[in-house]
Amino acid sequence: MTSRRSFLSSSLALAAGQGFSAAHARIRIAQIGTQHAHAAGKMEAVRRLSALYEVIGLSNQEDSQAETYAGLPRHTTEALLALPGLQAVIVETRLEDSCSTALKAIQAGKHVHLDKPGALDHAEFAAMRTTAEQRGLTVQMGYMLRYNPAFVALMEAAREGWLGEITEIDAMMGKLADPGTRTKIGALQGGGFFELACHMLDIIITLLGKPKTVHAFSTPTGTDGVKDNQLAVLEFAKATATLRCNHADPFGGPRRRFQVTGTQGSIEIQPMESGQFIARFAKACGPYKKGEQTVQLDVPKGRYDGEFIDLAQVIHSEKALAWTATHDILVHQTLLQDAGIAS
Repeated sequence: MTSRRSFLSSSLALAAGQGFSAAHARIRIAQIGTQHAHAAGKMEAVRRLSALYEVIGLSNQEDSQAETYAGLPRHTTEALLALPGLQAVIVETRLEDSCSTALKAIQAGKHVHLDKPGALDHAEFAAMRTTAEQRGLTVQMGYMLRYNPAFVALMEAAREGWLGEITEIDAMMGKLADPGTRTKIGALQGGGFFELACHMLDIIITLLGKPKTVHAFSTPTGTDGVKDNQLAVLEFAKATATLRCNHADPFGGPRRRFQVTGTQGSIEIQPMESGQFIARFAKACGPYKKGEQTVQLDVPKGRYDGEFIDLAQVIHSEKALAWTATHDILVHQTLLQDAGIAS
């Protein structure tokens, strides 16, 4: 709870464009891989945050000639990890290679930003994440909802007790998958859920901890066998959470939502990254009045800026990352259950 309190305090400042110090030398950072769906966006973020980061290289990848990477020196992974003064690495490889790549960076003494969900195999992920913790190195998972202002407000309301005891969470994250995307998620044992629903699960575990039981359902919509329509139900001591992931939804983007209900109030975020939510409280609390209100918070133009502002503070020892190895390992373990891969 203390780590979450520190996170929420700093993240509220991040949402306002504040909360980091320019007193430090720029962090020397590089990227390995360009195949992840978020790869270009992550590079754009660190290049935009030029007061905080100096991007010094990119690993050799077959599809890395996009304008996003213009002017960056190319290196083999081994040569990149040996660059003088390199402090942190962004891992944006194929999922099959992401965990082993992150481990190489950790063994080379580098902090890591590792995009979701981090690994196919749980034992491999747990070993990598534990190794980093033991070596005093940060692994920041690429769960962007952690830094979205509406989710920061939600977690503050939960932490302060304004929602009362949480009794239910209902979340949905979908899209209409094109043929290329269907091929990619079809190659994953856990289907679309494993690739996308991890963002929602990270928040649920942050709010409620470890579930007692997980039930997974898959109802494919096509004839290609792709798991494109999935549901998970998580049971906690006094709450249930439902997560839907639908890759056959033509309105999946605007319908993305995250709703939390407690004994004293509720917060409904929709669309998920809009910064807008409806709050209802049984009595006035914090900045909220009694009853229903719609709140619109400013969302930073850079989707991933908050992640890298927070990472800079951690690397400069201004704070600890709010999410520990224990948390990340639990999220990954539960994700495998949610996606129907593990019992």
